[in-house]
Amino acid sequence: MRPESSATHPASIAMGAPSGARGTARPAPTNPQLPNHSTNPTKPPAGPGTLQAALGVTAFSLTFPATAWGLEGFGPWSLVAARTVLAAAIAGTCLLALRVPLPARRHWAGLAVVAAGVVLGFPMLTTLALQTSTTAHAAVVVGLLPLTTALFSALRVGTRPSRTFWAAALAGAAVVIAFTVRQSGGALTGADAYLFAALLVCAAGYTEGGRLARVLPGWHVIGWALVLCLPLAVPAAVIALSYEPARLTAHSVTGLLWVAAGSQLLGLVAWYRGMAAIGIPKASQLQLAQPLLTLVWSVLLLGEHLTAAAPLTATAVLVCIAVTQRARG
Repeated sequence: MRPESSATHPASIAMGAPSGARGTARPAPTNPQLPNHSTNPTKPPAGPGTLQAALGVTAFSLTFPATAWGLEGFGPWSLVAARTVLAAAIAGTCLLALRVPLPARRHWAGLAVVAAGVVLGFPMLTTLALQTSTTAHAAVVVGLLPLTTALFSALRVGTRPSRTFWAAALAGAAVVIAFTVRQSGGALTGADAYLFAALLVCAAGYTEGGRLARVLPGWHVIGWALVLCLPLAVPAAVIALSYEPARLTAHSVTGLLWVAAGSQLLGLVAWYRGMAAIGIPKASQLQLAQPLLTLVWSVLLLGEHLTAAAPLTATAVLVCIAVTQRARG
């Protein structure tokens, strides 16, 4: 065999030719039937992505019951500030221990939207609402979150939803408004105003986080958003705890730990990783189960009694949102 022919030998290709070898190795043939992940080797497969998004939804479904437990020993402002500080401390420690570099300057505006919507806005508004609202009622109202997220996502990427999409969206909104008006005796309450505002800020945070998760690991997105809130959360916690002294009980401590480590951190890590793997539309479909799961937790953990309208309304909302998910394609 001539020396020149060794450059094209299959064994030499597998082991890599030395820098001084002559000849050019041809790329190994690829099977067109198999997916090629070489362009994005870090993208997780769809199967684990679906599981991660489902785990995120399960964590979120426990947020309202855990918040209700936390309010047994904390005031609303101290609970939100304490959960943010605790979650940010865990995230910051992980980022520092793994020596994760700072995000590029172009990502900080998006991280600020995630921080304002998911880390601060949604927890604060829903905590204020749960002072006077049951978790079952809040779960049905927040059942519009997947729909609101889909709307924000459509606007963010510039797509034009079909007429079917808009019809289902308006029908879902009408069902939720009718439910809240009926439950509150003919008029919207302050708690409902908090919940509807929470929908808007959280949908913005989810949409921007899903966009960032395409270019950053999902846990980096929520990790840096939490760290971004730390300079504000620490003094807020000190001031809030001075005005709202904590009363530590098994329920209040468990509720605080869950909303901080479970909902605020681990749930969002799984959620953003899932969205990065399967996309916002499919992830939103999985989130359709969240209101019904929360209704189950409210009965099992809090002993709440559901009216017949609550599960019926939640089911109607799920049907409307399912139609929007099919229509958007």
